[in-house]
Amino acid sequence: MSSEAPARAIRHDEAAHRFEWTEDGHLCVLDYVLDGTVASFTHTGVPAAVGGRGIAADLARFGLDTARARGWRVRPVCSYVAAFVRRHPEYQDLVV
Repeated sequence: MSSEAPARAIRHDEAAHRFEWTEDGHLCVLDYVLDGTVASFTHTGVPAAVGGRGIAADLARFGLDTARARGWRVRPVCSYVAAFVRRHPEYQDLVV
C-alpha cells in the first residue's frame, strides 16, 4: 500500500454537519443529518473540475470511520455513500 497517495486531511465541521476537503480551490463535501446516534449521509458533492481523484471515496470512508468511532449507525441516503457501502462490506454493519 505504499504506492497509495497520502491520506487527505479531511475536516469534520460538526456545526455544519459535514465532512469537507478543498482540492485545488474547490470545496468537496459529504453532508449528514444527525438524529440521536443515527447519521443520515445525505449528499456527496465533488465539483467536476476535481472529479475522478478519489475524493468522494475518501469523504465516504472518513465519514463512515467517524460514525464507527462515535458509535453512530448510518443511513446512506446519498446514492454515492450507499454504493460505497455495498462495495466495502466492512462498513455494512453500520447501516440502519
